[in-house]
Amino acid sequence: MRAYQMENKNIHTIVFGGGCFWCTEAVFKMLKGVMSVTPGYAGGVKENPTYEEVSSGKTGYAEVVRIEYDGEKISLRDLLTVFFGTHDPTTPNRQGNDIGSQYRSAVFYTNEEQRNEAEKFIKELNDSAHEGKPVVTDKTA
Repeated sequence: MRAYQMENKNIHTIVFGGGCFWCTEAVFKMLKGVMSVTPGYAGGVKENPTYEEVSSGKTGYAEVVRIEYDGEKISLRDLLTVFFGTHDPTTPNRQGNDIGSQYRSAVFYTNEEQRNEAEKFIKELNDSAHEGKPVVTDKTA
């Protein structure tokens, strides 16, 4: 996969945290243009944390999905639309019955274009009074 990425500049990676990664994974796997969706953890510092450690909420990690996508077939804006439409980005450290920082809403971008697009998207949501509450999604590299 890495060699293919180097050859095709339209293949991109972004990481989303929006609650339980199994639910998030299922949504993105259905999208045309998404090449792979890999559940995992991001945002913490402990090397190779276990599921139990992350579930404790004490590691700093969030449950996430790493998405590889073909930018010619699906846009980042489309991915952001799905991401923000399938979880509540206005609740800090909670998605439904899943409570804790490991379930926080987060975008882990891989380049400045993604950061700018995510910030613009969040601003648009906030300007439209999304659910009457501000978006609390973390944005980090």
